[in-house]
Amino acid sequence: MRLLVVHHTSSPALEAMFDAVMSGAANDQIEGVEVVARPALVASAVDVLDADGYVLGTPANLGYISGALKHFFDQVYYPCRDATQGRPFGLYVHGGNDTTGAERAVDTITTGLGWRQSHAHVRVVGAPAPDDLETCWDLGATVAATLTSHGTS
Repeated sequence: MRLLVVHHTSSPALEAMFDAVMSGAANDQIEGVEVVARPALVASAVDVLDADGYVLGTPANLGYISGALKHFFDQVYYPCRDATQGRPFGLYVHGGNDTTGAERAVDTITTGLGWRQSHAHVRVVGAPAPDDLETCWDLGATVAATLTSHGTS
């Protein structure tokens, strides 16, 4: 099984969240899952098709997802839509004052792809607190564990 982490890590806050997600996804208690990280500007349809689940990370920029994550979805949406139906995903998002628009955008796109949310969105406004980073760790671990316990459809 392969977990693909697609991220736009543009700030120290997002770097801390990304590191926590990666640590959770690659923890020793989850066996049989390869964790692959790709920046959103270089992640490709082949990466998506080769993965069994996804974690997405983005800043909330001007009420929306980053341009990098939007570019990623623009590149992979149609080539991957039918082949990736039912695959699990999770989202972490960081904003200066609100993440609602970014979350709504990801919900709309992943609904169109037919992906299933396997963890509540992790939203952080301002500097991530230790509890926020623990929740990011749990996001990575949960999506990775979902691959081993349920497989994909």
